[in-house]
Formats: sequence, C-alpha cells, structure tokens
Amino acid sequence: MERRSLLKNIGLIAGSLSLPTWSVANNKIENPKRVMRIAHLTDIHIQPNLIAAHGFKKCLHHLQNLDVKPDFILNGGDVVMGSKNATFEKSEKEWDMYQKVLQRENSLRVFTCVGNHDILLKKDQATGFQDGKKRAVDKLELAEAYYSFDQNGWHFIVLDSVHEKFDGHGYTAKLGEAQMDWLEKDLEKTSDKTPVMVISHIPILSACVFLDGQNVKKDDWHVPGGWMHTDCAELVALFHKHKNVKLAVSGHIHLHDQVVYNGVTYCCNGAVCGDYWFGKTQETKAGYAIIDLFSDGSFNNNYISYRS
Repeated sequence: MERRSLLKNIGLIAGSLSLPTWSVANNKIENPKRVMRIAHLTDIHIQPNLIAAHGFKKCLHHLQNLDVKPDFILNGGDVVMGSKNATFEKSEKEWDMYQKVLQRENSLRVFTCVGNHDILLKKDQATGFQDGKKRAVDKLELAEAYYSFDQNGWHFIVLDSVHEKFDGHGYTAKLGEAQMDWLEKDLEKTSDKTPVMVISHIPILSACVFLDGQNVKKDDWHVPGGWMHTDCAELVALFHKHKNVKLAVSGHIHLHDQVVYNGVTYCCNGAVCGDYWFGKTQETKAGYAIIDLFSDGSFNNNYISYRS
C-alpha cells in the first residue's frame, strides 16, 4: 500500500515519503511550470487529549517547514472524533482544541470539506442528521457543505460525501440530486482548458476499501455504502465527459492508494491521525499528501509520514 523513498529533487525535506503519483497531461508541455503546491490533510480526528493535539501540531509544523512551503491546505474532513452519540460537551472540547491548534500553529489558508465524524448526531432527534451537519458547516466556517473555487489556473471542487440513509440509520456516500445537478452545472461552466481537482471526504473510487478488514463474506465482496461513493458510476461517467477533470482526492479509509480510471486519478490519502492516535500500526503511517499542480494540467501526489 505504501512505497517510500527520499525525493530531494521535488524539494521535500527528509522524512518518510511514499513514491509520488505522477500524471501526464493530454498535451504535454516540456518542463511545465509548477503553479501550486497543496498540503492535503484528512482525518485528523482530534480528541480531547494532548496526544492528538501534539500530533496535529507536529503535522502542521512539518508541512510548513518543507523546502517548498505549500500555498494552502485542503482539509479532507473528520477533523474531530465526535460522531454519533458523542456528548455535546465532549464534542465542544474537540472542536475547541482543533480550532486552537489550527489558529496557533498554522499560517496557511485552509479549505475544508465535511466528514462523517464532524456530524454530531443524536438518535432521539428526528432532524438530528441535518442539524448535526449544519453545526459542522458552521464550526468549519463554511457557507455551504459543497462549493468550488479557482486558484492559479486550476478549478477546485469540494464535495459533500456524507448523507443520511433513507431508513435514518447511519450514513451513505453520495451527492444526492441537488448536489449532482450543481456539480454538472459547475463543470459545464468551467472552461475545458482549465484542469479540475475534486476533493471529497469519502472516496469516489478506491482500491483500499476492499482491503480494510475481512470484506469477503459468503464468497462475495462486501463494501459498505459508507466506504465508497454509491453514485461512483454516475460520477465516473460525468468526469469522463469532462476531460479536464484530472485528480480526485479523499480520505476516510485511513489508507493510501491510487486508482487511475478513464484518465482520472483517484488518491485516497491516508490520515493525519494514523490509527486514531492509539492502537496498532496499520499499513499507512500517520501523514498527509503534498500535491504539486502544473500549468499543463499534470500533477504529482506524494504521501508523507511526518513522524520520525
């Protein structure tokens, strides 16, 4: 799942590095200019203890001390441990700790999407899911749970992956009708010469969802709808229609993988918390991704472990 090497030629300081994901644009420009460097942090899972706060601080210091400092941070969601039936008091402590560490230890602009753990849900409230999501959006200081923006010749689309199941029990990964319609319109109005990067909390398309535990049951694969987008086929078809969609990044699974399909690269970029700060060491170490974007629509996605 993770191969590591020291890649001094792309300006990364010494550390535990994985072999980067490279892409080639359709019309390759010789020696294309790097127009941006982004730090993709996901699944921080702040808990009200000093171990999590210190780990998050160390991660922020690591990425800001790279030889080439990132232009901004993409936060992939699950910033707090929170989630279903956590007490309000515990949730408030987690959000307070996350915000304090971010304010004190980070100098970069942050763009964030909502993760399932960010949604405080009380099962005895009929409107609990939507109320919990609205609270997460407010805590993250977002206008909406999904949005897009332009930066240095690239177009970025931040999606809302987490939706309540029809039966009201738990969540599933999808966009829903309104968001899908918005996405189609957003891609239509974006020039086909502008490369597009998509960010979601839950993977749109992933290989590691098949390897996160024993997922073969009665001779069939069993991948829950909360692990990978259930509207994957629809999204893949939409991206295939828009050839300028180059890269889609996610988190949620806490593992690092790369899937290339129909010309789009899908990267699941591990977790800042590793295995929730405690417990066993899993295949992908606690880390984050450095993503370099180039003027010709090419990129590389390099996963780094910030722990020595």
